Amino acid sequence: QVQLVESGGGLVQPGGSLRLSCAASGITLHYYNIGWFRQAPGKEREGVSCISSRDRSTFYADSVKGRFTISRDNAKNMVYLQMNSLKPEDTAVYYCAADYGLVYGCLAREYDYWGQGTQVTVSS
Repeated sequence: QVQLVESGGGLVQPGGSLRLSCAASGITLHYYNIGWFRQAPGKEREGVSCISSRDRSTFYADSVKGRFTISRDNAKNMVYLQMNSLKPEDTAVYYCAADYGLVYGCLAREYDYWGQGTQVTVSS
């Protein structure tokens, strides 16, 4: 019954922007830790940005801090990732995720519910 569906990915030039959206059903995101993760070919899935359900604190990977912004709309049960000043190194499949339990950071192995992913390609 739990479903997370990402959208908004695509091809963008370096320096451009994209806004990813994640629509949730079967859970109320307000009560969950939420996050955005990405995985490039041959690389581990890494945390991009997360929000703790406990204290609403946010985490950003050093590589995206200042460029990406995570947000949620509780009324719409959605999560967003605004990505600005995109770089070729940002190219990856991006996933939204949620978890109800205790999390120690923004680690993929801590999250139970996952979307299908959306491809982001940054290229001239």
